[in-house]
Amino acid sequence: MEFLLSIPMISYFLGPALTSWSTSLNLLFFYMTWSTLVLSQPPLVVHTVGILAIRIVFFLLPSLLTLLFDISLPSLAEGIKHGGRSALPPRDANSLSRLLGLVLLNIAILTAVEAGLDFAFTQLFHEPLFKTTTTLPLPWQILKHVLILLSARETLLYTIHRFILHAKSSNSSIIKALARRHQKYAHSKAGAPFSLRLLADHPLPLLCYKFIPLFLPAAILRPHILTYFLVFLLCTGEETLAMSGYTIVPGIIMGGIVQRTAIHYAGKGTSNFGSWGILDWMNGTSRGRDVLDDVKKEADKHQLKQRSAKKVDQGAGAVQEGLDSLREGVRTRSRGRKKASQ
Repeated sequence: MEFLLSIPMISYFLGPALTSWSTSLNLLFFYMTWSTLVLSQPPLVVHTVGILAIRIVFFLLPSLLTLLFDISLPSLAEGIKHGGRSALPPRDANSLSRLLGLVLLNIAILTAVEAGLDFAFTQLFHEPLFKTTTTLPLPWQILKHVLILLSARETLLYTIHRFILHAKSSNSSIIKALARRHQKYAHSKAGAPFSLRLLADHPLPLLCYKFIPLFLPAAILRPHILTYFLVFLLCTGEETLAMSGYTIVPGIIMGGIVQRTAIHYAGKGTSNFGSWGILDWMNGTSRGRDVLDDVKKEADKHQLKQRSAKKVDQGAGAVQEGLDSLREGVRTRSRGRKKASQ
């Protein structure tokens, strides 16, 4: 708990519910830091540096660390991968350097496109795309915007991924070109993925299903930049974990997402087009662990914990009652002896 409260952003969300000095100081520190940043830098710089930092910290660095683990200890890594040895990354330097080069290029392209759109909006309307002010958004407003953005992103992601990038037949030459490039780059290897392959796609299809589903709803809603950063962080972290291919990812729901992502890549895109699995379940395109089963298992797990905690409390209460009865018996006998001696 202390670790969570030491993170300023989380302290801000927990602020209304917790009234400790450490939370108040963290909130004050965060506000001062954020105010200094906003007052000293243009909104475009704050926006661009923010999304770039999130991609580096929550995607690139974890992906490189897991890649190092996979290629350094392949015998150990294959035992905790969906698909075993087929899910391991290539170990030759040429393949890895080309893969890393493509990922870095795509990071630069995605960042430049988003920065360019923000710059164009600012020049046209004379205000930043996202609210970049020293005033912090209210927790309820953050929650509302996060739910809207995540829901819109999931809907767009599923639609674009299934009906454009994996279209079985289309009369549109543009859709055919995007689908061919996506198949050639993202699905060049039949097998469960590893995290670095998250951005190892042709830039055009990558913009379609990794950029538009999140940026377009955010550009329409225009939330506070901190809310956008939070959603961007959640999506980046979720996608990095989902692409890892590890069977040991904690959490039943997240573990199901990882498995369905591995099946999507192993089958070269014949199923599991969404991120959460809800739209796949509704449209009959889901394979692997069902999302509803994951939710039920997660609920059962929490209920089991609650029942276990209740049993422990009941047991502790019974022990305490026994000790109290024993002490009372000792006191009664002691008083009886004193009366007899008198």
